[in-house]
Amino acid sequence: MFPSILIVDDEPTIQQSLSGILSDEGFETLIASNGYEALQIIQAESPDLVLLDIWMPGIDGIETLKEIKKENPHIQVIIITGHGTIETAVKATKLGAFDLIEKPLSFDKIIVSISNALNFRRLEEENKYLRKKAIEKNSINGNSAAILALKNQILTVAATDKWVLITGENGTGKELVARTIHQLSNRATKPLITVNCAAIPEDLIESELFGHEKGAFAGAKTKKRGQFELAADGTIFFDEICDMSLSTQSKLLRVLEEKKFQRVGSSRFLDMNVRIIAASNHNLQVEISNGTFREDLFYRLNVIPIKVPPLRGRKEDIPTLIDIFLDDLAKENPSNKKKFEPEAIKYLCNYEWPGNVRELKNLIERLCIMLKNDTISGDDLPLPYKPSSEIQTEHNGDSLFSITNFKKARKAFEKEFLNRKLLQYNNNVSATARAIGAGRSYLQKKIKDLNKST
Repeated sequence: MFPSILIVDDEPTIQQSLSGILSDEGFETLIASNGYEALQIIQAESPDLVLLDIWMPGIDGIETLKEIKKENPHIQVIIITGHGTIETAVKATKLGAFDLIEKPLSFDKIIVSISNALNFRRLEEENKYLRKKAIEKNSINGNSAAILALKNQILTVAATDKWVLITGENGTGKELVARTIHQLSNRATKPLITVNCAAIPEDLIESELFGHEKGAFAGAKTKKRGQFELAADGTIFFDEICDMSLSTQSKLLRVLEEKKFQRVGSSRFLDMNVRIIAASNHNLQVEISNGTFREDLFYRLNVIPIKVPPLRGRKEDIPTLIDIFLDDLAKENPSNKKKFEPEAIKYLCNYEWPGNVRELKNLIERLCIMLKNDTISGDDLPLPYKPSSEIQTEHNGDSLFSITNFKKARKAFEKEFLNRKLLQYNNNVSATARAIGAGRSYLQKKIKDLNKST
């Protein structure tokens, strides 16, 4: 389909000449002699672009432009006028006109302007599509009461420009919440800059946040823009803000209060125009009591608190999440489409998920890669995701306390206990040994012995 262009001018000669030239260039043309006719045609035909004269009887071009942009903001408008002034150009631009061309018309200039305007519209449509896909990719999935309440909070908060403090356990999706808030906000077309407070060395974090001038310190060979500059008019997400040192917290607080900052080595102040979203997996009230987090910074950030529920608090979402993760993996490798048997899903719904959604996603990916069969059964699940045969079975409901032999009961408990602790510490034997008060070599031997007896 060829782009359609509405020509709005009260001079028949201009209507005819523009229509003829644009038709030769492959455009479909529509004609209106005044603003009222133009608005009727736009409502009926929805053209891709409007060439709009300023001086016309009845509704003039500026008023017509206002109405077009109010009802059809996606339609590009190019103003054509024989009485062009700077004031008119500024007013038309503020109202959303793409360009202004003075009479007598240069047809080459008109063709170039139309091409640029249509390309701009195409880019806008692509950006909208990409934003929609990004929102879908980063969406918070599930239909439990806890997740529906969270989604409602996100929608409410995104419409404002208030600062947000997100709390929740590791793996619950705090960054997804931050990204969704940004993408649904009026800052969505501007940058979202993520600052991992735990990953930046203490001696570099001030330069990372605020930038530095050339020669500000040893190694500063060029000027560098900091995260606050890079996020101009957008959003900064401080991930794990509790890992920021007290010294840096103090400097950040001053910037947040004054809404101005300086590059390291500069005496010039720069305005701060960003939305702040922070997240932590710590109880910040406890950290304040321990003296590791500033109380005044907490109250500055905690304008709108959002708590992300753990997966064990919304287990009814687990089947939905499994399906989503399986679909995503199947898109990457269509020949490796998997499905879970009801028994396997039941086992996963009974698990406590200390690693939350991240742990579930990692498990699904691991099973899809390692297992050759298309259907994943309960027997395919590794411990501790399924109950061990000594502790519980699907058919007779035996429990640990129903084991009559003391040695078997002790062995079953030790195996389950160690499996859960190893999972909690990401199968790091040294970390697990320290946590349970055992030697590393002893724990390795114990794991080996218990696995032999399975």
